[in-house]
Amino acid sequence: MAGCTSLSAAISRDRRAQLTGGNVTITVVKSGVPRPLANYNEAFVVGDLVFAAGQLASDFKTGVPAEARTQAGFPFYGSDIELQTTYILENLKKTFAAAGSSLENVVKAQVFLTDLNNFHGFDTVWKRYFKVPPPRTTIGCTGLLVADTLVEIDLIGYVPRKGLQHEVITSSVPRPLANYNEAFVIGDLVFAAGQLASDFKTGVPPEARKRDGFPFYGSDIELQTAYVLENLKKTFEAAGSSLEHVAKAQVFLTDLNDFHGFDSVWKRYFKVPPPRTTIGCTGLLVKDTLVEIDLIGYRSGLKHEVVKSVAPRPLAHYSEGFTVGSHVFAAGQIASDYRTGVPPEARKQKGFPFYGSDIELQTAYILDNLKKTFEAAGSSLDQVAKAQVFLTDLNNFHGFDTVWKRYFKPPPRTTIGCTGLLVPDTLVEIDLIGTKN
Repeated sequence: MAGCTSLSAAISRDRRAQLTGGNVTITVVKSGVPRPLANYNEAFVVGDLVFAAGQLASDFKTGVPAEARTQAGFPFYGSDIELQTTYILENLKKTFAAAGSSLENVVKAQVFLTDLNNFHGFDTVWKRYFKVPPPRTTIGCTGLLVADTLVEIDLIGYVPRKGLQHEVITSSVPRPLANYNEAFVIGDLVFAAGQLASDFKTGVPPEARKRDGFPFYGSDIELQTAYVLENLKKTFEAAGSSLEHVAKAQVFLTDLNDFHGFDSVWKRYFKVPPPRTTIGCTGLLVKDTLVEIDLIGYRSGLKHEVVKSVAPRPLAHYSEGFTVGSHVFAAGQIASDYRTGVPPEARKQKGFPFYGSDIELQTAYILDNLKKTFEAAGSSLDQVAKAQVFLTDLNNFHGFDTVWKRYFKPPPRTTIGCTGLLVPDTLVEIDLIGTKN
């Protein structure tokens, strides 16, 4: 563990700006890493937690810089994925140092790869940076915001202080082959690795597959979802928690046509369903796996409050938001009224084809609804600590970011290309974590 340091000593005055949100102070982190072109900050410190923006291998001047590319004269020395991963982790080291923390204090990682064939090279580098590797979720995505970038890394950590250390959680669930732990607990929060239906010996085990002799009993997606949730149940129990204390869920499906089967099983495990984001992805790390489930929860003894605003109610089995202590966990939102699909106010009008664009209208519709969600939680968009944005077409990014600038003192953000969202014609899903008064 890193030595304990007070936040005021760790971050020099010229490196921090404070946005006070009630009793919780959001500290803007600025290190010497390249500044992004888009409208977001490098990281926020919120209480004890560090929320970093997703980082990729770019200097935001030339694209992928020379030090993150193999050299033409030395094609067999290293690989692009290894060089890009190193470049990113060196920059994230600087970000966490500027926050008064270090990579040793990372409690949750999400990794988005444009080609899962690059995973081995990525993981080879990852092992050098994490002695006790944090829980991790690794997903295939359709693209990233800078040409030729191969991986984006998204981290949550904490600022160490006396009495605050993370606890490694180990249950009886199958141990992954890759370099990450099952879950960490920090304070009252539980950060679990994304889990998929694998025993890490045979691939997808028999109990998570339909049997040839019984082809009409169940389905692969239902069996895999049940297998994953049974294992996550064990993880949360080992952490002194339970699935009833899940505060936020992200679900990555390789085929959105599997959603109904997935949601049918999900309903059996969650009486009061947590906020959830569901995204189509290009693939997962084990062959034939269909779904990966990523959860954040809290230890027994705390309580969550369900957030309900006047925003449209989803058809699927999840809540709009939960508050846990000073934390606000919102479900991913898309531009739908859940009656007609994408509503008229989020679409261009046929008679006015040059006024606005679908992505701008959808982004505004979502952010207006998220504003209502955060207000109902006793918070506001000014108190958003972390954002993830999933676009079905990265060509829509500029229109999205144009609207985003109107709503935010910009939080750290990760932007990923995805294969699809749950309502036809929706172009973007926005997933937020915040704090409240």
